[in-house]
Amino acid sequence: MEKPQIDLSGKAAFVTGGGGGIGRASALALAAAGANVAVIDIVPERCDEVVGQVQAMGRKAVGITGNVMDMQVVTDAVAAVATEFGRLDILVNNAGGVTWRAFSDLAEKNWRRHIDLNFVSNLAATSAAIPHLIAAGGGAIVNVTSIEASRAAPGYAVYAACKAGINNLTRTLAVELSEHAIRVNAIAPDFTVTPGTMGNFTGPVDEASWPDMGGARGEILRRRIPAGRAGIDHECGNLVAFLASPLASYITGTIIPVDGGTWASGGWIRNDSGKWVLPPEMPRQG
Repeated sequence: MEKPQIDLSGKAAFVTGGGGGIGRASALALAAAGANVAVIDIVPERCDEVVGQVQAMGRKAVGITGNVMDMQVVTDAVAAVATEFGRLDILVNNAGGVTWRAFSDLAEKNWRRHIDLNFVSNLAATSAAIPHLIAAGGGAIVNVTSIEASRAAPGYAVYAACKAGINNLTRTLAVELSEHAIRVNAIAPDFTVTPGTMGNFTGPVDEASWPDMGGARGEILRRRIPAGRAGIDHECGNLVAFLASPLASYITGTIIPVDGGTWASGGWIRNDSGKWVLPPEMPRQG
């Protein structure tokens, strides 16, 4: 038996928010597996950097600078990519973002921005991509959601609601599109080191400007995450490539955590001695 490997040779992929973080890691993982890759991102320098890396692997690449909150921009981008590559096999709905604020402090414009960025952009790209995926004889859609979709998320109410919607959309479309051999899955990260989580919102990705992940911040992550650290973007990207590949041919309608065990821990954290407790630490029963 040959060693299983992810092989996407000849496939064409489109990644929203593909200029940085999980989107960038997904684009590069797909290209490493053999796919031609297009990305859309609001930061032009990031599009150019990803395109250069994909081309350096010997793949075709397209970079589109655009705001995914504009449905027409997304729709036109999908059409342009399908035309450029002559097909579309893989869609990665990664674009999104959030800032912490209590729901009572949000204005309507804040709700709508969160919804347009995190949910409507997904609907727009998916709607535009489906006819091309059907024309290709099937394919894969991978949505990037969050573990906040599955638990209370104080300070992130609208964001979490959008991600919960994506979870349900993932399962529903997996059923609806099954007759067209289109698989639909989602990955659900927790805290992952990306330009966004490091405050690098504009311009090129500059890791030298990112805050130190050690010290008090690192200790909080060690206590809260069973794996003892933050996630790394390529850990998500590798899973995206797997879910888009024939190795995942019997996987659809799933939401897969990529969170170092945070969802499984269910609120338990490490105490000062390294034991798992529910905060605040309570005496054992019995």
